[in-house]
Amino acid sequence: MIDLETVQRTKIDKNPTDRIDLNKYKNFVEKVTSDESNDWAFTQARLHELNDDVNISLLLTGAIGIASEGGEYAEIVKKCIFQGKPLDDDTKFHIKRELGDIIWYWINSCRALDLDPNDVINENVNKLSSRYPDGEFDVHYSENRQEGDL
Repeated sequence: MIDLETVQRTKIDKNPTDRIDLNKYKNFVEKVTSDESNDWAFTQARLHELNDDVNISLLLTGAIGIASEGGEYAEIVKKCIFQGKPLDDDTKFHIKRELGDIIWYWINSCRALDLDPNDVINENVNKLSSRYPDGEFDVHYSENRQEGDL
């Protein structure tokens, strides 16, 4: 078994014998991956099973789209903060378009699950109101959540 020290590197050595053996890591990853994740037939059967309850195509479209568009949004923010990109009107317009893409995929996710988007937002308000009983952010409640508060 590969220990964490073998996987983590704090510096890059020029000596090839000191480098991580990625094939050993590949074998380690295989051993800690579920059988279901390695089995295409299982995945196909599970997709068919789930499709009885939800529109799995829309669900996948929404999930992958939110992640992708969220990455594009994060990329713009990263460039503004760490690479000197101006946060000007053009950049804000680009951000607005990416946020629109995120909401488009979010609505498709609601459609996939047959959820009313208003109910989703109301549930979020309920969750946060319960988490922050004084109606304001509090570090204590953020870090010390009640059982069941996801």
